[in-house]
Amino acid sequence: MTSKSRSVVREYVEAALWALVITLFLRAFVIQAFRIPSESMKDTLLVGDFLFVNKFEYGPKIPFTHIRLPGLRHPKRGDVIVFQFPGDPSKDYIKRCIATGGETLEIRNKQVSVDGVALNEPYTIHTDPAVKPAGYDYRDNYGPFTVPAGEFFMMGDNRDNSNDSRYWGTLNMDLVKGRAIFLYWSWDGDKNWPRWNRLLHLIQ
Repeated sequence: MTSKSRSVVREYVEAALWALVITLFLRAFVIQAFRIPSESMKDTLLVGDFLFVNKFEYGPKIPFTHIRLPGLRHPKRGDVIVFQFPGDPSKDYIKRCIATGGETLEIRNKQVSVDGVALNEPYTIHTDPAVKPAGYDYRDNYGPFTVPAGEFFMMGDNRDNSNDSRYWGTLNMDLVKGRAIFLYWSWDGDKNWPRWNRLLHLIQ
C-alpha cells in the first residue's frame, strides 16, 4: 500500500471515529430515538411510532452516574416523558406528566383533578365505559394524593389500559430521560404500511 493510499484510509477511519463520537455525544446529552411498544399512550402515540426524545431540555444525565447537568426547565404538567421504569430501570416507559411535586391529585369516576381543579384532557381516551368503584381498583378512583417534592405523577393517555403511577407510584427525577418532541417514522404493523399522516408529527 502506497503512502497516499494509507493517507486516504487514515482519513476515512478518522472521519468514522469522529462520526461515532458525535453520535454517542448527541445520544447521551441531546437527543435519543425511542419506539412506542404499547397502546398505553393511544391515540397520542401508537404502537410502531418512532420518536425523538429531547434530553437537553431537562438537563442530561452523565452516563453511568446519577449526576444531572443543568437543563432549561423542569418537567411540567402535560409533558410526555420517557423515563426508566421505577420497578425495573432497565426498561423505558413513556407517559404524560399529570401532577408535579406539592400538587394534590384526585381521580373520581375517571375525572382527574389537580389541587381541586378538574383537568381538561382532550388527548385522553376511555375504552371501557364501566367505572370501577373506589377501593376495588385504582383505575377510575384514586386519592386524594399529594405528590412528594421532586416526584411526578405519570399517566397514559389511554386511561383504561395503562400501567402508570396509579399502580406503581410516583416517578423520581433521577429516572427521567427526556421529553418526547416529535415523530420521525410510524409503521402500522397490521397493514404493513407506513402511517404517512403521522410523519414529523409534533407531540403534545
